[in-house]
Amino acid sequence: MQNAESRYLPQMTDAGLDAAVAVAAVDEHGAHSDGHIAAERALTLYLDKREIVTLMTLGTQPELLVLGWLRNQRLIRSIEQLEAIQVDWETGSVAVTTHDGIAGLDERLAKKTVTTGCGQGTVFGGLMDELEQIRLTPMPLSQKRIYQLLEQLNHHNEVYRRAGAVHGCALCQDRQIIRFVEDVGRHNAVDAIAGHMWAERIAGRDKLFYTTGRLTSEMVIKVAQMGISVLLSRSGITQMGLEIARKVGVTLIARAKGRHFLVYNGAENLTFDDIPERRPRALPPSLPQASSGN
Repeated sequence: MQNAESRYLPQMTDAGLDAAVAVAAVDEHGAHSDGHIAAERALTLYLDKREIVTLMTLGTQPELLVLGWLRNQRLIRSIEQLEAIQVDWETGSVAVTTHDGIAGLDERLAKKTVTTGCGQGTVFGGLMDELEQIRLTPMPLSQKRIYQLLEQLNHHNEVYRRAGAVHGCALCQDRQIIRFVEDVGRHNAVDAIAGHMWAERIAGRDKLFYTTGRLTSEMVIKVAQMGISVLLSRSGITQMGLEIARKVGVTLIARAKGRHFLVYNGAENLTFDDIPERRPRALPPSLPQASSGN
């Protein structure tokens, strides 16, 4: 087994940029107001000199974004296949080189699905290709732990508080937030976390994934591919997202904010330790009887 010092990583630039840019605006009273807006940059990915896709991103962690995107698309099966990831913002491009090329690349690129990701995500190959092989092990979770994580997550969302217009995703373990990433699309944020997990050899089996975005089929598929069995969001879910969660065994928790959440799949894995006393509903006051008119 490789230790942390000897594990393989491709050569990678460190080309992260600031997430927000300063701008001036005029408020509802006609007064000038200085502030910030979220950056949005186009990054075109070239794989062995072949143009593959253009990602719209904040650009704060482009190397991890590309690494995770390649992983979640299953274009790269092993990190050892990669030789280098080189980001160049002057040309708005990232050059990914492999050692021996990618077998079956033409076939995978021939089938493309435009997803409901913010800014429209793209999935190459069959959307459901590998789901038949994925069956996740349920992870026990307490109501108290969900509340503790939600409280900690309130201290993040730095770019959102500063400039708005972004989504955040977090990789969590127990009561700790291992990695928090914001980007203009939730699919980018989850890919950047996937890249971090791949580079650091972090397994997903005992992790929880949080997103501010809605739980679509793409989000559930990516989290399942990362081996994570609990997906938590402050937003809602879609029908296909729920169907896939049931199929692969993702505990799906949505509308999670403050001390409220809804479990759409996997409620049997939760311990509800703060159940209010159930009292019979009070009946409405009796209405006066209508006169018979006699």
